[in-house]
Amino acid sequence: MKSAILLTAAMVFAAVPQSVDAAVQGEAVTLGGDVTASDLPPLYEAELALARSFVDGMMADGVVVPLPKDPGGGYTHEQHKRNFRAIYLGGQLFAVTGETRYRDYVRDMLLEYAAMYPTLGDHPAKANQNVGRLFWQVLNDAMWLVHAVQGYGDIRDTLSAPDRTLIDDQVFRPAAHFLAVESQRTFDRIHNHATWATAGVGMTGYLLGDQDMVARALYGSDKSGKAGFIRQSELLFSPEGYYTEGPYYQRFALLPFMVFADAIERNDPAMKIFEHRDGILLKALRTTVQLSYRGYFFPFNDAIRDKSLKTAELYDGIAIAYAQTRDPALLSIAKFQNRTVLSANGMMVASDLAEGKAEPFPFKSLLLSDGPDGDEGAVAVLRQGAANANGEPATVLIAKNSSQGMGHGHFDKLAWQLYDNGNEIVRDYGAARFLNIVAKEGGRYLPENTTWAKSSIAHNTLVVDEMSHFDGKVEPASAAWPEQLYFSDDPGLQVTSATIDSAYPGVAMTRTLLMPKIEGLEAPLVIDLVSGESDEPHRYDLPLHYSGHIIEHDLALQSFTVERPVLGEANGYQHIWADAIAPEQDGKGALTWLLDGRFYTYRFASNGRLDVVLGETGANDPSFNLRREPLIMLRANRAEGGAHFASLLEAHGSYDGAAEQTLDSRSLVESMDHVRVDGKDIVGLTLKSGDRFAVAVSHDTRSAQSHRVVLDGQAIEWSGFAAVIALKGKGN
Repeated sequence: MKSAILLTAAMVFAAVPQSVDAAVQGEAVTLGGDVTASDLPPLYEAELALARSFVDGMMADGVVVPLPKDPGGGYTHEQHKRNFRAIYLGGQLFAVTGETRYRDYVRDMLLEYAAMYPTLGDHPAKANQNVGRLFWQVLNDAMWLVHAVQGYGDIRDTLSAPDRTLIDDQVFRPAAHFLAVESQRTFDRIHNHATWATAGVGMTGYLLGDQDMVARALYGSDKSGKAGFIRQSELLFSPEGYYTEGPYYQRFALLPFMVFADAIERNDPAMKIFEHRDGILLKALRTTVQLSYRGYFFPFNDAIRDKSLKTAELYDGIAIAYAQTRDPALLSIAKFQNRTVLSANGMMVASDLAEGKAEPFPFKSLLLSDGPDGDEGAVAVLRQGAANANGEPATVLIAKNSSQGMGHGHFDKLAWQLYDNGNEIVRDYGAARFLNIVAKEGGRYLPENTTWAKSSIAHNTLVVDEMSHFDGKVEPASAAWPEQLYFSDDPGLQVTSATIDSAYPGVAMTRTLLMPKIEGLEAPLVIDLVSGESDEPHRYDLPLHYSGHIIEHDLALQSFTVERPVLGEANGYQHIWADAIAPEQDGKGALTWLLDGRFYTYRFASNGRLDVVLGETGANDPSFNLRREPLIMLRANRAEGGAHFASLLEAHGSYDGAAEQTLDSRSLVESMDHVRVDGKDIVGLTLKSGDRFAVAVSHDTRSAQSHRVVLDGQAIEWSGFAAVIALKGKGN
């Protein structure tokens, strides 16, 4: 009978080899005595098997260190990526198993790099990014160093003096010098590229006993503290741990932040790096998890939509954070990932998981401020509905009222998304890029990332005069952000509201999103109030990018069945085909679509005539770079005063194709009306049951302030920012 799990956390740390090299690598577990792989916790045993499989496969091909040639996705690019992973894992395997074949393989590969690295100049596939040596951009060189120095740290003190000196002086010192000195412009930025660079240089400094390297990494190339790793942790995260470039890049930047912090903690414990700035790195780790749905990150800004919590950058982060906090909720994330790392931290995660210590992660509604001082807008996350096995509610709404997000930001002030039933219902396009697929612009960002993905019309936000926010220019966009007016996570009526008056000259835009619970209606239920106010005439376009197949509508559509006109000529409009247009004189209408067995009805009203466009992305795309996705757009031409839109997104019913069963395929709402009285918004809902409700919004942040509006002879009274009020009528 196989013995029970033998390695407690205390035994794990007792088994760590005490050498200078362990100060760089996250301390590896050494199997000794009667302990074998079969005695390990299942997750750690599986991780060990995965590492063996990869490194053994690499070893079977021999040491392959090609001269750099290709851009992202090309052969040499991918081979050097495989190599740094093999160095990293091979070093860990030697430290864990003691098998010298792994040490010898890592040593031989690093000796090949020692022969090649001093001969390298600028990478031949350099583009507009800061050029690297092993890779086409310096970022990838930094990633190589972060991983390789950890693997080298596991074998260094077992090498002969000549081999150690050769690898030190011909690989790691020049690689660190390239990043810290020759690439100073990148190294001293406040940016994720610099985070990777400073982490690589700092960990190399710790390994080689070079305090100058460490100081440069921590405090910038001039050691003044105006740049460097510490300053990045102070400027790239908000007080709640939101990373200014968005969730996709937050996930990417967390690996160097966490592994370098772990090295700092072991080498300079007096710095108390995990307590710095009120524990900002641990906050950032938890915030990263919060910025996901069913494991996938919200695709803000230049985001690749495939990225999820099951990513190499977070395996280390979860293990390090758990070792620092013993938070059982992090174990549930490790369980979801079904991965860990071959370190003492990873062993602790695996052991405690095996002992049943995991608790559901507390996914919740929350407001995440943006900017280092928390005063550059915010991201609001509203969650509701029954939680799944991972503790995550069924529905999540995200309001993106944040800052630009530097060069990777999109022009999408006051945009929103909605997830429900495991699906993205109201979509964000993310980035136009096929990462590391050479056939698509060498894996780089596509031209359509600028012409479509970053444009305002590609997002669920208000667009004025067919121009992107800030005219599509990063510099003015980076100098302004929305003001978060109000946030409430009250489960009966969740609310987020924000405004901005600088995206367009002379136009003030405000958006309030509400998730009310109304008796007789299913969740999710979203009310969206959008206004663009100006004294000048403007055209206001409000797109909604949705997922699903149209089932029915009440629009007077003129369909284009022979030729599909293109909606415009620039600013993203050139990429939209118009499939149909409906002039709605009363500014009202409804559209229902079906997605994954659930129906969704989008019902809208405006302060005057609307043109409603049903369209699809993909026009003017001869290289087939864009996804074909549907949208509905509300267009209001207003002479003065501005445009006001109210909409209701309602989930209802079900469809089971296999069982041929349909339930409540039609909206449970009979009608929706919207009026504005003295700056207050009243949305009236009449249900098919005859019950009537008003959702009243005062836009007054004083919680105790009372409000009263007389509507159709009936007084509507409430206190605070917003309320749901049952009106007189059937059933009330």
